[in-house]
Amino acid sequence: MPTGKVLQPVLKMKVDELFLCWLSETNTQVMLKDCLKRIKNTERIEIGRGNAGESEPFLTTKKIANSKQNILDNLMAPLVTPSSPCVSTALPLGTSTSSRSGPHVRGTRRSTGTRVVQTKKEEPLPSAVSQSIPTFYFPRGCPKEKVNIDAVITKIEKTFSQFPNERATLEDMGKVAKACGCPLYWKGPLFYGAGGERTGYVSVHKFIAMWRKILQNCHDDSAKFIHLLMNPGCNYLVQEDFIPFLQDVVNTHPGLSFLKEASEFHSRYITTVIQRIFYTVNRSWSGRITCTELRKSSFLQNVALLEEEADINQLTEYFSYEHFYVIYCKFWELDTDHDLFIDPKDLARHNDHAISSRMIERIFSGAVTRGRKVQKEGKISYADFVWFLISEEDKKTPTSIEYWFRCMDLDGDGTLSMYELEYFYEEQCQKLDNMAIEPLPFEDCLCQMLDLVKPQSEGKITLHDLKKCKLANVFFDTFFNIEKYLDHEQKDQISVIRDAESEGQELSDWEKYAAEEYDILVAEEAAGDQWNDGYEAELSPIDQKASALKFQLDKRPFFEMPSPLGDVNLDEYEDDVEIL
Repeated sequence: MPTGKVLQPVLKMKVDELFLCWLSETNTQVMLKDCLKRIKNTERIEIGRGNAGESEPFLTTKKIANSKQNILDNLMAPLVTPSSPCVSTALPLGTSTSSRSGPHVRGTRRSTGTRVVQTKKEEPLPSAVSQSIPTFYFPRGCPKEKVNIDAVITKIEKTFSQFPNERATLEDMGKVAKACGCPLYWKGPLFYGAGGERTGYVSVHKFIAMWRKILQNCHDDSAKFIHLLMNPGCNYLVQEDFIPFLQDVVNTHPGLSFLKEASEFHSRYITTVIQRIFYTVNRSWSGRITCTELRKSSFLQNVALLEEEADINQLTEYFSYEHFYVIYCKFWELDTDHDLFIDPKDLARHNDHAISSRMIERIFSGAVTRGRKVQKEGKISYADFVWFLISEEDKKTPTSIEYWFRCMDLDGDGTLSMYELEYFYEEQCQKLDNMAIEPLPFEDCLCQMLDLVKPQSEGKITLHDLKKCKLANVFFDTFFNIEKYLDHEQKDQISVIRDAESEGQELSDWEKYAAEEYDILVAEEAAGDQWNDGYEAELSPIDQKASALKFQLDKRPFFEMPSPLGDVNLDEYEDDVEIL
């Protein structure tokens, strides 16, 4: 040890050592238990000091006279007992003051007066009724009124009694659905939910057990529909869960009767409808439709309309065959090798190269698609194309705004910076130069767009800003669609604003586009009948009909498809059908 230095004890360690030694004494433990009993049995306890010269705090109670001195004696007894020599020899001079000067010792500044502490008086617990909080979260629907389950079961039993051996096939499930109080086209989900796909029929006992459980646990149509179609252990629907339901619609709806002999188009139509369902309903982009999302959408209302509307094309939100026809024909034109996948060069040809190459790169970057084909081979599936085309032709819907915002947000920070806007606008300027049109300088264009969107934060545009803006389509077209950009430029500002204000009063942009394109395709087919009749008579499995729907199936590109691809289903797409 260096000379001139004296060993000094560490005060905190020494105090801790003394405290543990004191606490381990038998007398200390007995005294503490006694104090706790006194504290518990008295309503008021005084904590204070005696005379100024006293060195330790002490406790007093009103019930026991002279208890101050008694408790003080008990507290001090372990410190002076012969059985603790380490305490008596190691305590430094000035114990009464040094024990209060440590940084972790309570009572460093205690007044000489008396402080009264009011202990909380124990009160009887309130009744369980007053303690319970009313339920406010109902993930499976809010129970409205008491459902007479026995009456419903009796009605179902009466319906099953009409069938041989009280067993219902899929064709019989329409009557069962009505007995359950469900729309007609719930018959497929009811049949498969009761396990009918394994045996080809559903027994009355098995169906009643299944439906009773649903009535007890699911209190609205959304929860019931989810329960019927979901996989065991899940509380959501994925894309494959809709296939049995939609296959039954294709097989039995009168508006799709012409498809019975063209089974190769069943999977294409079903894929299109599934993508449209997830495009509209799955607002979280998770690939899983929850009960809350289904409840907020209009899907179940459209399912109910399937029974009332014989013309499937009137249900434009999900089930329209005309819309499917337009989407598939557009995809077929781009898919030159007909492998049901397209690469960036194929997609660039859409609408005569109207979309910029930089935006095409972003679409194939995985910002709005998911699957190995995109990541490894740089291709997107037909399911991805459905999302692209609907988003391209109607940029006013929430999903389409999110779609293009994801593409333009290069760094994924949730905002569009001025750099990102300039990055996409540069290619627009190059295209305008090639067309001998003088482009607007970026600074002027930026001022126009900021005035259009009116962002809350200066220098960046958020998704909320674009959703709040009624002219999001003008904003997006300015940066990556040259044809539509020029169309907007040719319109005066008043007409553009008028179109935005009339939103919701007429057909959506997508419905207008689909109707126009369908008329064009039908007219082209009619004009080509003169030279195309022989070809169709050889390949078409469907008799010629003088109707617009007949033209859809007889369109020549459909039957040029190689035979190995005739029975494509969602399983062949694997992960590629899943949208974020």
